[in-house]
Amino acid sequence: MKSGNKMPGNNMTGRSGPGGQTSGEADPVRRRFLARLGMAAGTLLAIAAGLPVIGYILEPAFRRMQRQWVSVGPVDRFAAGDTVLVSFENPRALPWAGVTAKTGAWVRRVGDTNFIAFVLNCSHLGCPVRWEPSSKLFICPCHGSVYYADGTVAAGPAPLPLQRFHVRVNNGQVELETRPIPIT
Repeated sequence: MKSGNKMPGNNMTGRSGPGGQTSGEADPVRRRFLARLGMAAGTLLAIAAGLPVIGYILEPAFRRMQRQWVSVGPVDRFAAGDTVLVSFENPRALPWAGVTAKTGAWVRRVGDTNFIAFVLNCSHLGCPVRWEPSSKLFICPCHGSVYYADGTVAAGPAPLPLQRFHVRVNNGQVELETRPIPIT
């Protein structure tokens, strides 16, 4: 008999499974198992790689921002009724922030020890507003928002009034309570 002839129960490789099945007929079950095993391993790797990214994105939403009081100068620096631009270092700035750690506020003295402090940024898109003493208005140069002296919206696309800082006088120093500033 020639080696190329087929006989019942015999295949070219000479292997047969139980009941005369060839090993090629069992491959679909093995392939399905290996495919599922590969997908499970790939899914686990994707989850392991994705968790740090998801944590990085969601972390700010769950982090409690601590408020801190920062001094912006002595009480004598501010004349009654004047609105003065002050700058200070953001206490939550990262060590490598450099100049971008500086921020500011508009501070107005309204009494002997009473002060009002407005956030420097427009509530529309965060552009810095400037105080115009002749018209007694805060003006945003970016998109034309205008605010009255009390911080309420006079005109423009700004949806909310200027945010305010909490202000206190401590040992002759005017202090602002820093916090995250929401911008719409």
